[in-house]
Amino acid sequence: MDEVAVLEVGRDALVVILKTSGPIMMVGLIIGMIIALFQALTTIQEMTLTFVPKIIAIFISIVIFLPFMMTTVIEFAYTLFDRVSNIG
Repeated sequence: MDEVAVLEVGRDALVVILKTSGPIMMVGLIIGMIIALFQALTTIQEMTLTFVPKIIAIFISIVIFLPFMMTTVIEFAYTLFDRVSNIG
């Protein structure tokens, strides 16, 4: 395996990480912004108000996006196994 192949595998791994974590991070960001706006408008400064809705939203988004995430990781694993089998 030469350096180009190693860099390509690393780049593909980073793309898979971004594709699998992106939707969940975006849900957390959007819910966090909505809660921050609500707190700023109502001057409620309760610390637990920020965590509980975010945890619930992230859990629901994991359940929703899990098939997509698993498919992406499995496809990456198949391509990685194909590259390894072509080497040896």
